[in-house]
Amino acid sequence: MGQTIMPKEQRIRSSKAPSCDHTSVGMLVWRRGNILLIERKRPPIGIAPPAGHVDQRPSFKAAAFAELEEEVGLVGQALKLVAEGRKDNPCRRGGTWHHWEIYDVVASGMVRPSEQEVKKFFWCSRAELRRLKKRTDEFLAGNLSESEWERQPGLEPVWCSWFLELGYLTDTDGSSDYGDQFLI
Repeated sequence: MGQTIMPKEQRIRSSKAPSCDHTSVGMLVWRRGNILLIERKRPPIGIAPPAGHVDQRPSFKAAAFAELEEEVGLVGQALKLVAEGRKDNPCRRGGTWHHWEIYDVVASGMVRPSEQEVKKFFWCSRAELRRLKKRTDEFLAGNLSESEWERQPGLEPVWCSWFLELGYLTDTDGSSDYGDQFLI
């Protein structure tokens, strides 16, 4: 059976944390054919493009600009909606699903990752994206322990799903169902 892990300390939501609003944005920033990815410090543990909740912001677009600057210090200049829809994916705020809007972003500035949210950032090739997906598949299949995942995570499962949908990845073996998400 695959991994479905949410440690007790993260199931108990802090009274300071806002409730999940079930709306999220993801920002795809490209440079020379590589996509900007971050490894998160806070759950969900994994690698993903900059992303976040819409919260009280007036629109998905406003949230995309704000989250991009908050997580990686880039200033969005233009957004192009490339995908949207509902995905089952838990968050540390107690949500189990989100309506997403995913944008290609033209951005300016130097990447300055948030010390509170980002362990590291890197520009990822398609070959590396495939390797990260395989790591996620291995974890979801139960072939990696939680500690192995935390030391060297793959893509967050929701991003495997989006990258497959967008055609950036292919699922030749059909090994994972990314609707069965996890939160570490």
